[in-house]
Order: sequence, then C-alpha cells, then structure tokens
Amino acid sequence: MYASTNDEQALLTKVRYNRIVDLFTGVTCYSIQNHLRTTVKGTGQIEIDEIYLGIDKNGTHFVFPCQAKSPGDKFGIVQVLQDLAFCSTSYESVVCRPLAMQFLDKDSFAILETMIEEENDNILKLVVINEKHYKLVDKNEISKEDIENYKRIIG
Repeated sequence: MYASTNDEQALLTKVRYNRIVDLFTGVTCYSIQNHLRTTVKGTGQIEIDEIYLGIDKNGTHFVFPCQAKSPGDKFGIVQVLQDLAFCSTSYESVVCRPLAMQFLDKDSFAILETMIEEENDNILKLVVINEKHYKLVDKNEISKEDIENYKRIIG
C-alpha cells in the first residue's frame, strides 16, 4: 500500500515484503544488504541493488544478487558479470544465482534468473534461464474458484 510508485525502490520493497525471491527460487531467502556499493578487484566500483542469502531443503547455500530496473530500463551483461565477480570473492563457497527484476505495470513485475554463457571466439552472452511474472492483488480479488483452479494446476 505504501510503495505507490513504480521505481526500483518500490519494486524491491514489494518483492521483499511478499517474499517473492523465495517463491521464485524455491529457496528460503533473507535479504542481507541493499544498495551495496563496493569495489571488486579487477572490476572496479559496482552497485548491487539487493543481496539475498538462501538455503534449500538439501542444505545448499545460495547468494542471489538482484538488479532492479525501472520501466523502460534495460538489463545488461556488464551488471551480471559484476555480480558474479563480487560473489566469487565475497561468497566463494556458495552458489551464485543472479536475478533481475522489472515492473511490467503498477502491480505486475517480472523476475529473471540469468547466467553468462561463453560462445565461440570467447564471446560472452547473457542468458535468461528462468522467468516468471507476478501480479500483486488484494485478498478480496482472489475468489474460491481461483484457489480451486490453483489446486488443480498444482495437482
């Protein structure tokens, strides 16, 4: 209710409050830092919008560096490379899974899990390995029929 704009801060707040990173990844996650500005050796100064640490049911630990974008902004390979470089030095013993998030409209947003692939001739390519869209609605907008449909989909 209080995050009424559609900027990066509002998006990060809605995602954190509704535990969307947990839902998206299937991992129990905790936000440990936001708006981190730091320096990475060989890379220089970087900024990560939010960092989550998580653990799955098997005990595997993960770090999720998140980049949030306002509508119309583009995600780039450079930020993902910087996130990976940061995680390889600061969280070297855990699995790094970079996330990107962006508003689609006021109450809908997309979350993407990204990775870097190396193609022929050492050309790096940004790849989206998972993408989901979410819409936040008031509890009164969810009917009993909706819940029954969700139960049927899940099986």
